[in-house]
Amino acid sequence: MRRIILKQRPADAVTILFLLFLSVLTIIFYEDVPRAPFLISLYSILIISQVIIIRFKDRGRFIGLLYDLIFPIICVIVIFDSLEWLVHYVNPEDIDLILIRLDYVIFGNHPTVMLERIMNPLLTDILQLAYTSYYFLPVTLGIVLLRNNQREEFDRSLFLILFCFYLSYLGYILMPALGPRFTISHLQTTELKGLLIAEPIQRLLNRLEGIKRDAFPSAHTAIALIVLYLAYRFKRRLLWVFLPVVVALILSTVYCRYHYVVDIIAGFGLTFLTIFLGERYYGWWLKRGQYRFLTRGLSLPSKGEGK
Repeated sequence: MRRIILKQRPADAVTILFLLFLSVLTIIFYEDVPRAPFLISLYSILIISQVIIIRFKDRGRFIGLLYDLIFPIICVIVIFDSLEWLVHYVNPEDIDLILIRLDYVIFGNHPTVMLERIMNPLLTDILQLAYTSYYFLPVTLGIVLLRNNQREEFDRSLFLILFCFYLSYLGYILMPALGPRFTISHLQTTELKGLLIAEPIQRLLNRLEGIKRDAFPSAHTAIALIVLYLAYRFKRRLLWVFLPVVVALILSTVYCRYHYVVDIIAGFGLTFLTIFLGERYYGWWLKRGQYRFLTRGLSLPSKGEGK
């Protein structure tokens, strides 16, 4: 089974392996996890779906789109959502107090409180919008690479992005933390208010994300930096479009009170770990001659095609 999984595209292999890991973890803590039967069923359905999609990935453009973009997005969202029913029951010890102390030792105050000095409604709207760009940056990069028929670059990028997501999820399980908007809100002297869009976005994200204990490490930081790294390698013009957005996004994680600064530092570390381990695995996989399917799957029409 191990050999079969490792023969697959690395993006598919890492998804299957992580789902298997979550399934085993749920089984081990079966008595402690209230929705264990549901989670095991959910992870099993995702694994089976991944296998079926791999089997039929060459059967038309929609299946190709499902294989390359739609299903990976579904996996990232569904797995993340499932952590609400898993993390606290597997590891009930939050590390917020440690993170709060580290921030205080570094800055002599709480960074979210310090940033009240520069708060204004327009800046809050801009940074809250930048925070949400995290959901679109990886998808935008993927679509651009596919439209330009950069198949090899797309597959490598998809793997590194998924690998980074799953490593961050592992971090939430090992080191759960709620984040400053929950733990030190009583220390804030000013409410975080925007002009038009900040509050609606905050309410939407609160409803969609719930309480996941997903502060450490900052996946927003890590994924954004991975996208910058990939844009630098494969689509340099896109780098200059993404760069100001990513800078604003990283600032927004603390300004909007989602993260401690040490979460951001850990996000940088997660980026380097993803690149270090991911690039080595991908290089090993290529040397084993497993890349024969690269011409298959989805390639979106490039500019000028069909005219």
